[in-house]
Amino acid sequence: MGEQPRGAAGKAAESGKSSRGARAGGPAGAGRSTAAPESRLALVRRARRINRELAEVYPYAHPELDFDSPFQLLVATVLSAQTTDLRVNQTTPALFAAYPTPEDMAAADPEALEQLIRPTGFFRAKAKSLLGLSAAIRDRFGGEVPGRLEDLVTLPGVGRKTANVVLGNAFGVPGVTVDTHFGRLVRRWRWTEQEDPEKVEAEVCGLFPKSEWTMLSHRIIFHGRRICHARKPACGACPIAPLCPSYGEGETDPEKAKKLLKYELGGQPGQRLRPPADYPGKPAAPLGAAG
Repeated sequence: MGEQPRGAAGKAAESGKSSRGARAGGPAGAGRSTAAPESRLALVRRARRINRELAEVYPYAHPELDFDSPFQLLVATVLSAQTTDLRVNQTTPALFAAYPTPEDMAAADPEALEQLIRPTGFFRAKAKSLLGLSAAIRDRFGGEVPGRLEDLVTLPGVGRKTANVVLGNAFGVPGVTVDTHFGRLVRRWRWTEQEDPEKVEAEVCGLFPKSEWTMLSHRIIFHGRRICHARKPACGACPIAPLCPSYGEGETDPEKAKKLLKYELGGQPGQRLRPPADYPGKPAAPLGAAG
């Protein structure tokens, strides 16, 4: 295992002795299903407290796709469907070297483009989307990625999730990104019972001021990737266990839970080859690198 992360993030990897960690006898939120229904005001307060706690644990939360421009982020986000951000980050350096602009990508040979993005999976469908969105940006938006949701979602292969990623991280326009991690966690926390991503987005947005939407998304996705896993959440190492009505779905023993932590919380490399300067973990290795 590698060097442990510094600051508040390291507290999530401790044995559960933190004031925010799991306590003996389980957190206050455990067994909430037998309690009286939660009022709207109580839900808003609990949701916002969870967000504040996550901000302490992940002060360095960020988009985990490497990018230098709105176009690069848009392409990387389209490629991230049904694969990991790590695999996308390992694939895009060669892709952007070959096709640095929408005009270049729109003129790409389809087979050559497919081969470059093959490691991300579903490469034929993704290549079709990239060719289509690049041509649309060239022809309809003067070669510049549009900065409005209503324009972005007209591009081939671009839905609300992708649009919100680009708006929030390339244009500074607040948005909630409902990926699989986000949807899973907000349902575990009982912020919503919705399954449809657009309905999840609407209900969660209603719990927070608009200024929090983008960073809230990053924090929740970070937490889902590092601690609150789909099959076996690390409940015993979770810093928000006292606020979680689903505490106990995963491993509650602090030492066993600690072994389930991923990325920087587990002393392992992250998903970005070029992480932000304040990221406490290790950069990921390029595609094909040993180890």
